[in-house]
Amino acid sequence: MTRRELAHWARQPVQVAVGLVFPVMLLLMFGYLVGGGRGVDGAYVDYLVPGMLALTMAFGLEGTMLAVTRDLDKGVIDRFRSLPMANGAVLVGRSVADMLQSAVGLAVLTGVGYAIGWRPDSTPGAFLGAMGLLLLFRFAMLWIGIHLAMVAGKPELVQAVQILVWPVGFLSNAFAAPDSMPGWLGTVVEWNPMSQTATAVRDLFGGPGGEPGHLGAAVVWPLALLLVFFPLAVRRFARLSR
Repeated sequence: MTRRELAHWARQPVQVAVGLVFPVMLLLMFGYLVGGGRGVDGAYVDYLVPGMLALTMAFGLEGTMLAVTRDLDKGVIDRFRSLPMANGAVLVGRSVADMLQSAVGLAVLTGVGYAIGWRPDSTPGAFLGAMGLLLLFRFAMLWIGIHLAMVAGKPELVQAVQILVWPVGFLSNAFAAPDSMPGWLGTVVEWNPMSQTATAVRDLFGGPGGEPGHLGAAVVWPLALLLVFFPLAVRRFARLSR
């Protein structure tokens, strides 16, 4: 199932390229055009790049959601279900392909970050740990997307469901420190799971805005989301043709 999803990359290079270029455009836009850095102590690029890495892990789910809904709409899922395979194999194959693309996206955005002057002050172990936290958050968001895709059922409904991801991305500390926001908004931002990941990653990278106390929350939040949405997605998949 993973090989099937990866084969789609060769047939849809534009979609893959757009997925890689969009976060790069956001990084350059906020880094050079919009500016920012409200409430940030230190170089803004050192604050922005880890936030953009976390934001990239929250965005870009529409590709996976569209792939799932297209297979549902065309009856491909029903044909897979007639084969001797576990109920979750189709979904896990899709998720592995998405995680590979996410890893490529992280590598590209990290390279662009280096190109514009970002320099993490961390050990190799801390650097890899930060990347692991980002991919863990992506994995949790991915299973939320897979479940919502099966709830939507139709490709044309994916856009409406995808809108739900935007508040998670922009009501966060990706671009500005919560201390610079109104009190109620800063509280919402700080409780955002993506903000927890971004703060922990900044700490591991040794940049401004990092706080060591958020490492536990950056692990617990994605695991809690996985415990809820992974079984929900597998159970809904198992019931599709009943």
